[in-house]
Amino acid sequence: MFAVEVRDHIMIAHSFPSELFGPAQGMHGATFIVDAAFFTDDIDEHGLVVDIGLATEVLTDALGPLRYKNLDEVPEFAGKFTTTEFLCGHIFKVMAERVRAGDLKDSGRVKRLRIQLHESHTARAWYEAEI
Repeated sequence: MFAVEVRDHIMIAHSFPSELFGPAQGMHGATFIVDAAFFTDDIDEHGLVVDIGLATEVLTDALGPLRYKNLDEVPEFAGKFTTTEFLCGHIFKVMAERVRAGDLKDSGRVKRLRIQLHESHTARAWYEAEI
């Protein structure tokens, strides 16, 4: 299987109102490095999995609604813990919709997608599934 991965980042604020999260219960900021990997069985006639520039644009657009937001104030996330894992799943859903809509102009060749968020230099999470 072939893959291309592109990267962007988002800066957000959020809190986790549960004793489970210790000091992260309070409002805090985070900068996530976000990787999106696109998987195909084969490259196209131009030698591509997907166009890297186009993939980068789609990722940047998908992250736009989260960028510089307090996630506690995003209505869609009301009552949710916006953990790194949760955000991986959310971004995956948005990106998968864009792939299915043909925004990558991949002729349906992208079969799998992985969204990975680096919370720090020592911790990361991801969500990966078939599209």
